[in-house]
Amino acid sequence: MERRVQPELLDGLPPEHPDAQHNRRDLRFFNAVMGNYRWLEGTLARRARAGDRVLELGAGEGDLGLRLRRRWGGRAVHYTGLDLWPRPQAWPAEWDWRQEDITGFADYANYNVFIGNLILHQFEDAVLAELGRKWRVRARLLGFCEPARRALHLAQLPLARLAGINHVSRHDARVSIEGGFRDGELARRLGVEAPTWRVEVAETFMGAYRLVAERDGG
Repeated sequence: MERRVQPELLDGLPPEHPDAQHNRRDLRFFNAVMGNYRWLEGTLARRARAGDRVLELGAGEGDLGLRLRRRWGGRAVHYTGLDLWPRPQAWPAEWDWRQEDITGFADYANYNVFIGNLILHQFEDAVLAELGRKWRVRARLLGFCEPARRALHLAQLPLARLAGINHVSRHDARVSIEGGFRDGELARRLGVEAPTWRVEVAETFMGAYRLVAERDGG
């Protein structure tokens, strides 16, 4: 299956629209089924270091960041959420929030850890290459969970109706899978490859594509 990046219905909805609110509930369901937050939480808890400057791309309502804060406890990391949405009400006062577009963000060089959940599949290959170029200025660690681009996962989608997933979420889930990744694609597009980087990629039966890239000696 060739990779295709297409518009998502959610992008055309204001945050307060009922379908957008329903979509946020649906995303929590998908994240739970795919195990995305559990995986990112465990991966970052093992690999984060005191003094790290972590940037979460597409931080949304802050669900992942808040889970990480509970897991990390008092570990001295500097954490910033980046999203077009406003700062969540529950976002920790000591953490930063930047309400900006990912492609136009000018301060990537201030961070050394980049993480994200279900965000990079929205970008064309040329944009991913440019983001990777900016991140590599200082990055030592990348951790991303994306959709795996397999026909199996498209075939699984009709089952989502049983969980009450709405039409926006079903449409966007299909678009997300078709824009997802396989094997070492994402690492190559971001320019994080051996011997400079140690890269781990895994795909799961429930549709998750997981990438960890750590700079060798970083």
